[in-house]
Amino acid sequence: MPKYVYDFAEGNKDQKDLLGGKGANLAEMTNLGLPVPPGFTITTEACRAYLSTGAEPPELAEQVGHRLAVVEQAMGRRLGDPGNPLLVSVRSGAKFSMPGMMETVLNVGLNDRSVVGLARQSGDERFAWDSYRRLIQMFGKTVCEVPGERFDQAMDGAKAAKGTGDDLDLDAGDLRALVDGYKKIFSEHTGRDFPQQPREQLDMAVRAVFQSWNAERAILYRRQERIPTDLGTAVNVQTMVFGNLGPDSGTGVAFTRDPSTGARGVYGDYLANAQGEDVVAGIRNTVPLQDLEQLDKPSYDQLMSIMATLEGHYRDLCDIEFTIERRKLWMLQTRVGKRTAAAAFTIATHLVDEGVIDLDEALHRVSGAQLAQLMFPTFDLAGAPTQLATGLAASPGAAVGKVVFESGRAAEQAAAGERVILVRKETTPDDLPGMIAAQGILTSRGGKTSHAAVVARGMGKTCVCGAEALDVDVAGRRFTVAGQTVAEGDVVSIDGSTGRVYLGEIPVQPSPVVQYFEGTVSPEADELVGAVHRLVGHADRARRLGVRTNADTGEDAARARRFGAEGIGLCRTEHMFLGDRRELVERLILAEGGGEQEAALAALLPLQRGDFVEIFRAMDGLPVTVRLIDPPLHEFLPPLEELAVRVALAEERGEDPGRDRTLLAAVRRMHEQNPMLGLRGVRLGLVIPGLFDMQVRAIAEAAAEVKRAGGDPRPEIMVPLVGAVQELETVRQEAEAVLRDVAEASGVDVPALIGTMIEVPRAALTAGQIAEAADFFSFGTNDLTQMGWGFSRDDVEGSFFTRYLEKGIFGVSPFESIDEDGIGRMVRIAVAEGRAARSDLKIGVCGEHGGDPESVHFFHDAGLDYVSCSPFRVPVARLEAGRAASTSAGSDSR
Repeated sequence: MPKYVYDFAEGNKDQKDLLGGKGANLAEMTNLGLPVPPGFTITTEACRAYLSTGAEPPELAEQVGHRLAVVEQAMGRRLGDPGNPLLVSVRSGAKFSMPGMMETVLNVGLNDRSVVGLARQSGDERFAWDSYRRLIQMFGKTVCEVPGERFDQAMDGAKAAKGTGDDLDLDAGDLRALVDGYKKIFSEHTGRDFPQQPREQLDMAVRAVFQSWNAERAILYRRQERIPTDLGTAVNVQTMVFGNLGPDSGTGVAFTRDPSTGARGVYGDYLANAQGEDVVAGIRNTVPLQDLEQLDKPSYDQLMSIMATLEGHYRDLCDIEFTIERRKLWMLQTRVGKRTAAAAFTIATHLVDEGVIDLDEALHRVSGAQLAQLMFPTFDLAGAPTQLATGLAASPGAAVGKVVFESGRAAEQAAAGERVILVRKETTPDDLPGMIAAQGILTSRGGKTSHAAVVARGMGKTCVCGAEALDVDVAGRRFTVAGQTVAEGDVVSIDGSTGRVYLGEIPVQPSPVVQYFEGTVSPEADELVGAVHRLVGHADRARRLGVRTNADTGEDAARARRFGAEGIGLCRTEHMFLGDRRELVERLILAEGGGEQEAALAALLPLQRGDFVEIFRAMDGLPVTVRLIDPPLHEFLPPLEELAVRVALAEERGEDPGRDRTLLAAVRRMHEQNPMLGLRGVRLGLVIPGLFDMQVRAIAEAAAEVKRAGGDPRPEIMVPLVGAVQELETVRQEAEAVLRDVAEASGVDVPALIGTMIEVPRAALTAGQIAEAADFFSFGTNDLTQMGWGFSRDDVEGSFFTRYLEKGIFGVSPFESIDEDGIGRMVRIAVAEGRAARSDLKIGVCGEHGGDPESVHFFHDAGLDYVSCSPFRVPVARLEAGRAASTSAGSDSR
């Protein structure tokens, strides 16, 4: 019989696939002998079975009943017993942390009879009725989809009637009346009374958690974090312990290190006389964890000891949830904590220095995506901007945008191209769409462990929480602070590293990490920069893949070299024909006869030569792969519609359109229904005599000039869009003739490799043939993806990709990360067949995937020699190439 339910003592931290992260870690803490309230976990297999059939597995009810009986025996109480009630929490717990995205129900087992027993058991009637109203509210909203606003309105009414703004001022009678109001709201919206059978409450809550796996916000979060959709969630049923039993009780969240900066030391939030959701929701502002030492020193000392135990056991930053019930400490959850990019690098190097991990493992505690975040700019405060308020620095970054107060409006305005800052009193899981869309998040309530802070850190989104000076009026779409009103649409700037909030737009400046790569900041001057220096340096020592850059100017090449590029993997020559050179290209296009074409090419030659001299000097001693002209020539001419209008208007005025008429005729003559599959790349070079010859000559003469001056140019000539070996053979023969001619004329021999881009599916599938005529391959994965999928990138990303992502057809756009199953298979075929034909074949990639962290791992595994990416992504590629090498050597990437 399948086993769907596990006691906490039966599992361990390595069973996250089966027990989910929360269940696996509860089991681990139980096995460590820590004070964990008894309970059991319903597996992810049960969830998947429920989601596939719409019903629980037939064995589940009996297994839950058996485990519940074990818990009841251990506690000496029965679920919902009127005289001595056992209450339980029902919480989700997927393999990967999804904070607030799925459901939780507390106080399950309370009803009209057991609430009286709870009051007698606890000696606190107010606590009992407060717990009951919390159950009805959470159960109603979570399990039965009663609008949460109705319960909030009833609570606000009760507080208004009492003349208070604090729910702690409501007495037992007030709360008993509120329970009656809550039950009436429940009945109005569900058509039934609030369930009084404890086991029915439990079963309904478990089903609600299963169903929450496919809630809209959970789907959106998984898509954002690239979490697979087929994992399902486990359900944890745990004995309730109560932090709302009075001032000697409370609840909190603790981190063994600061998840924002990585600093060592006590860190977290505590809230007396409260249950756990009060901390995470940010409904009441917390006190720092250090204050617990004054409130309850024995519990504080025990917590510090447990935190040290857990960090030592997990060898990483731990995120801990705990409750104190009348000075008795209970551990409710632990996990390896989410952290900011800065904290990730700092903590990894701290743990190395403490002897906990080695540098190889430290490399897997960080990622290229995190390094990219650290390269974002910071605020330049030289202009002394107006500071509105200071909150808690919850997630670093510098964010500027128009104030928006509702999640939906934030998503709408961001989709329209606006930069927005989402401002809320506190966020809830329902705000996720707006949080994703916004540049940053600002709340007036909540601590560094509130929902807004935890989710923002996980997404790498700038966030300032708990800016208490802000009076946020969501309905009025404004907030006031110190007598100043900021309305929706006004611009603010928020600094997630300092917690400061400014009025207006503040200019930004390069981050210290970028300044380090530029060579203007020393690793010794800043702890974070020092951590980046150590880990990227270790990645360089570990990696097999080379890292080049895509650069078309000497300035870009020089910057990329400072960032660690080991050459140029793609120099696009067509970019050199823009600007004031466009007229020369027009002359080439409009040339009538060989003489005019030769004159146009002769005019372009010295300009191209000068471009290459600049680049070869910047990359002296390193390879420079120059791609011969790729796009159709008509892209250098004005658009057809624009020319047609200009000619028509001129003729209507009785004027001579002159050159415009000639250009219009040329554009019409060259018009193609699908130009990306038309006369471009190698086809263009074979059709227009002398075009590729001119470019090869410019490359050779520039290399000779640099070499004569004592330099070490290393040109590589790349032929684009080859689909048949005969195309490459023809171009190669002509190019070699030009290279010999330049060598004879200059007296300088500059060897140049000649290779091709593999960007046409046929080229990938005939790579063995093409390799016979190539010194190197470079995968153009942008075009290879377009042609392999049959997509026109400029059209599909705006038309239906969003829908494909929503439906799970794509986990991520194939233009963002390489499609390993389809396009990746062609890459592997081309590598294998190319190397079989020519063992010394050099192979790289120069599409945008070359700088994508996940794709770098694929290219390492596929056997490429190098990746090439934009200058700013070079450090990211260096780090990921090192992580890929370490992973393949036996480590497990996190």
